[in-house]
Amino acid sequence: MKICVPKETHPGETRAALIPDHVARLIKRGAQVEVESGLGTGSGYSDSVYAAAGATVVSDRRALLAGADMVIRLRKPAVEEIGLLKRGCIHVSYLDPFNEPELVRRLAAQGVSAISLEMIPRITRAQKMDVLSSQANLAGYVAVVLAASHCWKIFPMMMTAGGTIVPAKVFVIGAGVAGLQAIATARRLGAKVSAFDTRPVVEEQVKSLGATFVKIDLGETGQTKDGYAKPLTEEQLAKQRAALKKVCAESDVVITAAQVFGRKAPIVVTSEMLAAMRPGSVVVDCAIESGGNVEGAPYDKIEVRNGVTIIALANLPGRVPVHASQVLSSNMTALIEEFWDKTASGFVLKLDDEIIKGCLITHNGEVWHPDIKSRLSAA
Repeated sequence: MKICVPKETHPGETRAALIPDHVARLIKRGAQVEVESGLGTGSGYSDSVYAAAGATVVSDRRALLAGADMVIRLRKPAVEEIGLLKRGCIHVSYLDPFNEPELVRRLAAQGVSAISLEMIPRITRAQKMDVLSSQANLAGYVAVVLAASHCWKIFPMMMTAGGTIVPAKVFVIGAGVAGLQAIATARRLGAKVSAFDTRPVVEEQVKSLGATFVKIDLGETGQTKDGYAKPLTEEQLAKQRAALKKVCAESDVVITAAQVFGRKAPIVVTSEMLAAMRPGSVVVDCAIESGGNVEGAPYDKIEVRNGVTIIALANLPGRVPVHASQVLSSNMTALIEEFWDKTASGFVLKLDDEIIKGCLITHNGEVWHPDIKSRLSAA
């Protein structure tokens, strides 16, 4: 089986979907691996290192895609490149299938079996393939580092010749993977940390990291079977914002990581809340790529508004590309190895497997995933 890895063309993308160590591992299993020239430039891997691992380095992108039995990449494919893929090709990447109906239809029409990385179910057996978690973990770390570099205060308490410096106050909104890593990183730097999440079940995790959990009575909330927060009603959002305003005003740093799977991120920090914060404070919006949690946050920019620095940079994991590529590649390799048939020397789509059931979006010329299919039919 020929596994092909095109380089990422999204502006500013530094990550590689497969690193040389994992290329060598897949080749040992019997795969033929082709990579596009320049694949690892942003993460420190030269073409020669890929060649030494056993990959064939290809300069012709169109030929690479056209000859692939399996394509693995990070970002969703450009619509104009779908026509290059041969029928029966397996394509693995982020797809954002709930919000990209035309892309899904094109993949189906081309006869491509498209696997959506963000749809891999959150079950124990699939943890090693969980790209969302591995990348969100790094995003939470980067968010804190950025906040610390822009805040007018230092994070830790210090005893100095000029007196005692009290620790900075960091408030994290959203205690998913990114939020929990942000809490842990801010605590390591010595900050006093508090956090809020609509899911009461995460309170214990927040406290275990040494942070205070902020409780707001919103009525019935909770999470989906995959652990994602359920969307709030407008009444609940209004109540939440009113309560959060006071905490934000008292904080030196606010990090937002509140996302709802398959939907636009909710606005949790309003302009009114920003206006209540002290000059020199920092807000980091980790959800900017899915719409943003901060009202009016400028996409992929840093803006100072009334003395408050708003960091809304996209692709936070891409700012640590070596480790981001390492864990991404590990996730990809785990997925391939899970369904690798030694006899056939290839990736086998086991349609009755719960992992494949959860993440296979198109197959055999049609939209295969029932939830995505029903959404497209209703549109």
